[in-house]
Amino acid sequence: MFPGGGAANLPGYANGNLYEVQDALGIATSWRQGQVEGMALPFYGAAQAVATGQARHVVVWRTVKEGSAARAAGGRPAYGSTKPVAEGPLAWLLPVGMLSPVCQVAPYATRYMHEYGVTREQLAWIPVSQRAHAARNPDAVYRSPLTVEEYLAARTISSPMCLYDCDVPVDGATAIVVSAAETAADLRAPVRIDAMAGVVEGRPSWEQWEDMGRVGHGTAAALWARTELRPEDVDVAQLYDGFTIEVVWWLEALGFCGTGEAGDFVAGGRIGPGGGLPVNTWGGQLSGGRLHAAFGHVAEAVRQLRGEAGDAQVSGAEVCAVTNVGGFEAGAALLTRR
Repeated sequence: MFPGGGAANLPGYANGNLYEVQDALGIATSWRQGQVEGMALPFYGAAQAVATGQARHVVVWRTVKEGSAARAAGGRPAYGSTKPVAEGPLAWLLPVGMLSPVCQVAPYATRYMHEYGVTREQLAWIPVSQRAHAARNPDAVYRSPLTVEEYLAARTISSPMCLYDCDVPVDGATAIVVSAAETAADLRAPVRIDAMAGVVEGRPSWEQWEDMGRVGHGTAAALWARTELRPEDVDVAQLYDGFTIEVVWWLEALGFCGTGEAGDFVAGGRIGPGGGLPVNTWGGQLSGGRLHAAFGHVAEAVRQLRGEAGDAQVSGAEVCAVTNVGGFEAGAALLTRR
């Protein structure tokens, strides 16, 4: 058993703990793990437990109520409102107004755009394309079309990040089952974990990252070193999108385009429906809804590879790249039906 964790001081972030759920189900477990620090991907620890024989089947779950919690609080809470005493890393962040994750990520976007000359008009195609995917997902939060012009006219949240650069907190629950490979014949539609990686390639701190224009490259290098598959083999990608800039990081880190080339790569809808590399085909966290810790991304990856994504299905999808976060907790995996 493996419950996705959460920050105790952010309302709606965490579900019942491992012991509560185990007791409610009345089961004994051969292996269990709760998430404290950010794991590379929801199934990362579970897959290792199965691979080493500590467990045969592992249920991985996460429940969040961020949507209703934010509504009850009158808006999405900031660090300063949930933890008024500035201690630990917050002692350095809160006094300068770095009150939420968007404030931590915005300097990265600023640096990236300055270093590579990428414009907001180019980056707009990420939320615009994901909104087009969301239109095909009946469970998405936002399904109405979004234009580049509407993106550019949206209010700024933390420069240069606007409203549509930020994910949408929702209430939801996700469960994933990780099983031993020899049980595949007994499963309805198994999906194989071909390779996975989670590398901390610098200081484990957002504000102390050495190269703010390149994030996730260490994880991506480790991933490709563990598989015979190559970027051109990927049919569909579910890339973590807490913020637009994180999709940029992953497109470049995974080698779908070169460093500094993501703006040109996404322009015109290449990552949208019918594009060369469909990205976040459920709408992602920007339009589909934030389930956190890549649970929504993993669930959509499985649906795509099973051919069960409905109107959002990518024809012939056999290999999917899925990622979690974009900073020092970066994780990536390749899932396949091959």
